[in-house]
Amino acid sequence: MSDTNPIQNSINAHIIPTYARFPLTITHGKGSHVFTNDGRRLLDLGAGIATACLGHGHPELAAALTEQAGKLTHISNLYYTEPQGLLAEKLVRHAGGHGKMFFCNSGAEANEGLYKIARLHGHTDGRYEVITTENSFHGRTLAGIAATGQNKVKQGFDPAVEGFKHVPFNDLEAMQAAITKKTAAILIEGIQGEGGIYPAKPEYLLGLRKLCTDKNILMMMDSVQCGFFRTGHFQSWETILSDSNSGGFQPDAFSMAKSLGAGLPMGAIWANESLQDLLGPGTHGTTFGGTPLVSAHALKALEIIERDGLAQHAVALGSHFTGRIQTLIEAHPTVLKEVRGLGLMIGIELAENIPAFAESNRPASVQIVERLHDAGLLTIPAGARVFRLLPPLNLSQADADEGLAIIEGVIKKLSS
Repeated sequence: MSDTNPIQNSINAHIIPTYARFPLTITHGKGSHVFTNDGRRLLDLGAGIATACLGHGHPELAAALTEQAGKLTHISNLYYTEPQGLLAEKLVRHAGGHGKMFFCNSGAEANEGLYKIARLHGHTDGRYEVITTENSFHGRTLAGIAATGQNKVKQGFDPAVEGFKHVPFNDLEAMQAAITKKTAAILIEGIQGEGGIYPAKPEYLLGLRKLCTDKNILMMMDSVQCGFFRTGHFQSWETILSDSNSGGFQPDAFSMAKSLGAGLPMGAIWANESLQDLLGPGTHGTTFGGTPLVSAHALKALEIIERDGLAQHAVALGSHFTGRIQTLIEAHPTVLKEVRGLGLMIGIELAENIPAFAESNRPASVQIVERLHDAGLLTIPAGARVFRLLPPLNLSQADADEGLAIIEGVIKKLSS
């Protein structure tokens, strides 16, 4: 090992290598920028994969943590604590004022709770199967792998957990054909994130809702990445259906995580009135879910998002991003193919066979991200040819323009 970066050497020596890490050692952040141990400053348009929703080192979040840490960090869910109750009350209000929450630690855990709700709901009728979609991503637990519609995450983990099958995304007929007497629920993402930023179509969501109601099966949504105001509303389906006659559309249950904790580990489930008490004592649990410390942090983040109108800001800034990127696509069609997304959940798809990437067998998505790193920008790869912009919801116009200028500079070099 080289001694040039002792932090990287220590991690490589002592951490199980579940991540192919980029050679960047981040020491601290301020706002929408992060800093490395060798003194570099980079604009962060990845936000910890849509997680640090208010950026880094936010003074109000730091103050909320400090105050709560001086009172109580953890006591377990055997007892009542005020921050958890206040947070749940606010989230239920955003979900329509009914139903209940369950707090856990991550998106994968939240989705595990959805699978259990589906099985409990269908148990007396012998229904246990959950239909998900191709290209989906639902976590890396064994059940999450089985639920995920991407073969690459399943390799080496056979036999798969029973009870999951996949159909094409945005294909209502395929979903209807897949339903059997064993089907307990369907589970989709409002926007496929890890799959490359593919939003559900309005008619697809409305059709699924009607189908599930008619068939008496649950409609569940994975809102881990696309939820919590990232698209301009509390949940992505509100954005997708904003111009439709949605008739008060709502799934029966949904999962959240990532931005919910504003950088701290928190996942959650919302379940409607008919499901809200299915998970009773002994059927589910969590040691760390909804601790006073994390709940106080999430509560302060929610307060800031509401106070500062960051949902509306996400729409305006997202339109600015996509408009500028579309102009880049028109100018450089040999490098860029398409831009997709809603609000501040944006996927930029690269053209095929970019000459500058031909000498490496690594995915083009990784190669473009590395070039953006070198130019001073953090973005997130997705699949083989997509890189994602998932910035903090409070990203400034000036920082957005800085990021766009960096992207344009890199694309121009690849095009020349």
